[in-house]
Amino acid sequence: MNLNVVVLLLLLLISSATCCPPSDRRALLAFRSALHEPYLGIFNSWTGQDCCHNWYGISCDSLTHRVADINLRGESEDPIFERAHRTGYMTGHISASICELTRLSAITIADWKGISGEIPKCITRLPFLRTLDLIGNQISGGIPYDIGRLNRLAVLNVADNRISGSIPKSLTNLSSLMHLDLRNNLISGVIPSDVGRLKMLSRALLSGNRITGRIPESLTNIYRLADVDLSGNQLYGTIPPSLGRMSVLATLNLDGNKISGEIPQTLMTSSVMNLNLSRNLLQGKIPEGFGPRSYFTVLDLSYNNLKGPIPRSISGASFIGHLDLSHNHLCGRIPVGSPFDHLEAASFMFNDCLCGKPLRACLKN
Repeated sequence: MNLNVVVLLLLLLISSATCCPPSDRRALLAFRSALHEPYLGIFNSWTGQDCCHNWYGISCDSLTHRVADINLRGESEDPIFERAHRTGYMTGHISASICELTRLSAITIADWKGISGEIPKCITRLPFLRTLDLIGNQISGGIPYDIGRLNRLAVLNVADNRISGSIPKSLTNLSSLMHLDLRNNLISGVIPSDVGRLKMLSRALLSGNRITGRIPESLTNIYRLADVDLSGNQLYGTIPPSLGRMSVLATLNLDGNKISGEIPQTLMTSSVMNLNLSRNLLQGKIPEGFGPRSYFTVLDLSYNNLKGPIPRSISGASFIGHLDLSHNHLCGRIPVGSPFDHLEAASFMFNDCLCGKPLRACLKN
């Protein structure tokens, strides 16, 4: 055989061994055809036979040469955005052809503002998927009911879309899930009662939806949970006292719900540093029991039905940065000293009969 022919065949073999398979290339081109990006030209690089090299936002596995990562962000510091002096905008929908990329481990199609349609139901058949990030679009429909099949999924972020329906029960099967962000959608129904099965979860961000029901007690079984934001929903019932016994919980935001009952004393000496219970139906007194373990960057109890005096033990907290007790039915003398010496009147306004600095002076007996 002619030496030149042998060399050519070898080059072809090497090239085919390091290129993405034709099936992956076809799937990507079908995915692209369902989208329209008019300003940046991010798809202009999607040419040639090898989608593993120099295709914008596409990465391949170094061993299999299969497409492993789609990373398309509409807000980025990439030079293509800097040259255009603008963020991205894209319309269209996410084609089901993305499911033909069976080795995908990460799908990020974020902050494009105009992408609509639904999450392809077939996405739950991608066995290696670890990240699904679709934040900042106009995606509608529900979260696929069998999302729990993705047993490697660590990040599920569909915030700032128009997702509706309820949280699928199968979601609690996601044993590897660490980050759950469903904020600012149209999600209704209840938080699954067995949410405590998500043992790896560190962030649960569900604010700005239409979620109802009670805060599940099992939530407090997730020992890695550091941030919980359930604000701006329609939750009712009481606050589980066991929330205050969680070892790493640092942020608890329940603002803007219909939560009633008394504030658990456990929250006053917990690991929570950012505690927002405002705009609820909380009753009773602010618990005593503040002490050296009480460290709050934010403590917001405003817009409730709290009564009685401000507890004197609050002066024993090691730190309180921002305190808001306004719009309640509190009465009595505002304690002196830290943290009250740096607070403004707005922190205490619209109560029944609070007095002392920074409000009016108390009447002498």
